[in-house]
Amino acid sequence: MYRKAQVRFVLFSCLLLVVSSACSALSTPPPVPTDTPEPTATATVTLTPTKTPRPSPTPRPTSTPNLAATEQMDLMQAEAQKYFDLGYIETTEGRFREFEDFEYDWAQLGWYQRFLLGTTVRDFFITAHMNWESAYKNADESGCGIAFANQENGEHYAVFLDRSKILFLDADNRYSYSRLIGTTRGTGNVKFTPPAEADFTLIVNDGYAYVLVDGEVVGEYTLSQSRNLRGDLAFTVLSGTNKDYGTRCEMTDIHMWIPD
Repeated sequence: MYRKAQVRFVLFSCLLLVVSSACSALSTPPPVPTDTPEPTATATVTLTPTKTPRPSPTPRPTSTPNLAATEQMDLMQAEAQKYFDLGYIETTEGRFREFEDFEYDWAQLGWYQRFLLGTTVRDFFITAHMNWESAYKNADESGCGIAFANQENGEHYAVFLDRSKILFLDADNRYSYSRLIGTTRGTGNVKFTPPAEADFTLIVNDGYAYVLVDGEVVGEYTLSQSRNLRGDLAFTVLSGTNKDYGTRCEMTDIHMWIPD
């Protein structure tokens, strides 16, 4: 299943007025040859997305092996071995899944959209080459991201690659906004000059998460032991401005690993 949701982003340290939650059904595009589930919205106020994702992140066919595919599999297996050697995953035995490139523009300051992939996992790693920019050079925090542990009730974690930091957010229904989680180890800091691009990897294993940027670990995070960490994965985009197209995110070379 592939669904879209939007979420209000507010830093925990800010003083906020809590507003009532509301949801509204979003219209879907005309039927296409494959089934397209109706999108849903989850937010503290009702909003309507201004654009739709293009193209949809669907699994890339792998039924016809070739030399390039074999080389790609070798590279991905070497990546899994690297994370095992570093102690971030507990085995190298697992399966890979690749996704088509993803692109989305989002112009709603302080909100992010989630695009559910219909892939339920608990422990995993996912890697993508991210390229992002905002229409306003002094935009607020913004960028591409991955959301995981997405639940039917809307709870989830979302991790964004901003130009100056990793934004690791916890969307808990006890609050009407997503709260920032600090690092357990590492600074979580990065430095990019927009438009920016980097290789991004998110590893989740046994209640811990690790974020790597261009192959280097920039932050380790401890997840709530009381939360259900098994849930859907999603691509997500955080907008830092209302101007023009807002924030534009492109993801390429996207692959995920799930342990057996």
